[in-house]
Amino acid sequence: MKEKLPFKKEYEKLELLLSQGQFELLPEEKEAEDIRLVYLMNDAAESFLVFCRAKLTGTYLPDFQGELWADLDQDGDQYVLVVHQEDTVCTLFFQDLKLEVHLFDYGRTGHFWVKGYEYLRQLEYRIAILRDKREYLGEEFCSQEERALSSLAEFPPLNFCCYPAVSEKYLVPSCSWWQVSGEALQVMTQLAEEAGDLSLKKWIRLYSRIPVKCIAKQIARMLHKVKHAEVVDLLSEKLAQAASVYERRDFGTGCPKEKQKIQDHQPDREASEKILRIQEKAQQRKTQLEMSGKQVEMLTEEPFIYAKDSVEYKIHLMIWKQEGKNRKVEIETIDER
Repeated sequence: MKEKLPFKKEYEKLELLLSQGQFELLPEEKEAEDIRLVYLMNDAAESFLVFCRAKLTGTYLPDFQGELWADLDQDGDQYVLVVHQEDTVCTLFFQDLKLEVHLFDYGRTGHFWVKGYEYLRQLEYRIAILRDKREYLGEEFCSQEERALSSLAEFPPLNFCCYPAVSEKYLVPSCSWWQVSGEALQVMTQLAEEAGDLSLKKWIRLYSRIPVKCIAKQIARMLHKVKHAEVVDLLSEKLAQAASVYERRDFGTGCPKEKQKIQDHQPDREASEKILRIQEKAQQRKTQLEMSGKQVEMLTEEPFIYAKDSVEYKIHLMIWKQEGKNRKVEIETIDER
């Protein structure tokens, strides 16, 4: 039956979630005909598998952590998905399965979980979520530029091998440790050429011939040197430009609104006012720092719109400084406190 499903691609995504032990349904809205299952959720995308004209029976455990399995069957003009959360069973009756995707600008996001060369860790993070968008949603949800940049997830001098954005216990590598891809080498070579960094280009060429850990570490050290700043800044700008075609999340503060909203989603007024206060406070501090001669970049940490999470809206100011031959940053976080 699976080969004949009218929603074969969507079902393959459902199978992927289940194989990873993931089955998180959004709370049902009153009189809603559809039930949404969380698919890929990150700063670049909020997506769901939508069970259309659906009904949930049995017992669903929203906080379940453990082994689960499911079985799909057809009953007349509807489908029946039976999900086992160990000894607990819930059943979804539905008539169609669709993928719903909302894409966002991720080019100026900031999450500062690990200290040291934070600006490189932010690049690693953005490349990683871009790679996830490409892998989970598909090539059609990425521009040609994004597809090229996402390959840098397999460039150890810049990825989780050298500059992980999260601590090791939370790390979920997208490829083997110290594995470099030919596409990633090509993209980095082009960046070095465009920035006019001949010495870095030579090291990348050597790395392509001898892809070993010690050379990867040497290139990683070069990336935080003032001498090679143009390459890092060029990559940051390319990621920002690629992401800028997508809308910012709308918290009711004047940002462009998504064309497609889930049912009657409206920004919370109190939360919107809080965000405005944080934005004003951050802009004042940024202006103050720039007047003193500092170079400052403003990055935003924000919650999801379509699924509740524990992230609070914050703005991080990344303040650049130079220590000898090295580029470093200090981080100031602006929140409601």
